[in-house]
Amino acid sequence: MAARFNHECLCGNLDLAAVPQALVARLPDPDSGAVDGLADMLALHPHLFSPASVYLGEEDLARMQEGIAAIERVIALPAFVQRVLAQAPACAQLPQAAAGVFFGYDFHLTDDGPRLIEINTNAGGALLNALAATLPRSECPHLPGGVAASGGLAAPAGEASASDAPARFVAMFREEWRRARGERPLTRIAIVDSAPEAQFLAAEFEGFRRLFAAHGIDALVADPGELVFADGVLRCRGERIDLVYNRLTDFALEEPAQQALRAAYLADAVLLTPHPRAHALYADKRNLVLLSDDAWLTAAGVSAADRACLAALVPHTEEVTPAAAEGFWTARRRYFFKPWGGYGGKAAYRGDKLTRRVFAEIAAGGYVAQHVASPSLRNVRVEGEVRALKLDVRLYVYRGEVQLVAARLYQGQTTNFRTHGGGFAAVRVVPAGV
Repeated sequence: MAARFNHECLCGNLDLAAVPQALVARLPDPDSGAVDGLADMLALHPHLFSPASVYLGEEDLARMQEGIAAIERVIALPAFVQRVLAQAPACAQLPQAAAGVFFGYDFHLTDDGPRLIEINTNAGGALLNALAATLPRSECPHLPGGVAASGGLAAPAGEASASDAPARFVAMFREEWRRARGERPLTRIAIVDSAPEAQFLAAEFEGFRRLFAAHGIDALVADPGELVFADGVLRCRGERIDLVYNRLTDFALEEPAQQALRAAYLADAVLLTPHPRAHALYADKRNLVLLSDDAWLTAAGVSAADRACLAALVPHTEEVTPAAAEGFWTARRRYFFKPWGGYGGKAAYRGDKLTRRVFAEIAAGGYVAQHVASPSLRNVRVEGEVRALKLDVRLYVYRGEVQLVAARLYQGQTTNFRTHGGGFAAVRVVPAGV
């Protein structure tokens, strides 16, 4: 039924023109009573949000949650940890009490059920999605009674709605701090990314700064080059930093600009979340090879029930090696090729679109090949024309708990936020039996 609604419902029920000011109203600047630039930051990206909602079957959502629970159990196994850390960078070897915030489990919805495409450990968009899901929407005649319209999880699952998500996000950061530092007060957070003002989700960084401030935590947005580590203290603009909310895509902290942060992290002088160990355990795409290898899972002691769950959820994935290159080229139409250390769909290729030149780069190493799990479609009316947009579903997760469900609509090989009618989309959960 959810697939039928995604096909037949052409309602664009979110007023995109009103979104910037509406989000600013939900995130007032505690430092100024005047109108500020957050609305302008949001308006810079007209395709950040889709006017359409996405329908998701309750049973598919349950399968995703069961799969996440199974993956958590596998990752906790000593055999998995030993195998993964053996290929991880040195800074990932350091044990961490913090779990890591905002893991993103990305799924495609196929005719045979949801398929896990990848896991990210610094998934963006959670705050923007939570706030946008609470915005007023026009009535949809296709919406049957009982369909959750909040963008949160299905009410029958007993989960909180999207309106409660921002407060839960703050509680998550406090829990990270408690796990690592006990009852010491959390005073200041630095939200760190390279050239943050130029990042696509710069508005979300500013949103988090305001959210933290509203809950009594000083916060600032900074480039890693602004960090200074001296005398056992990490500072930014002269202020001591307790916790760094890590939005960097240099997951191993190897670039020169990250050296102060890396030194403070290795000295346990700052709490970094998410951290390199979390990326190694969850987001390195070579891990999908293990999660889709039934023989390895059996040998590692994974239960039959969890193996069956993963077999239905995780597309078969293999590491690309020069020795096996010709076989991958011959069967390339079956695969989607991704760099195992990549993110955001960068340098990822569908096999049926590959040229020999690009494949030669893939064959040199650093890639995995994942069986294609084609995304489902959402029909959207754009400027009077009906367009079939691809969709994926992202579950934002902390310590195995799903905090928020959102979708992304797009055209092309990967999500790009350049598609008319596309962008982040609120999710409406269709209960079983509707």
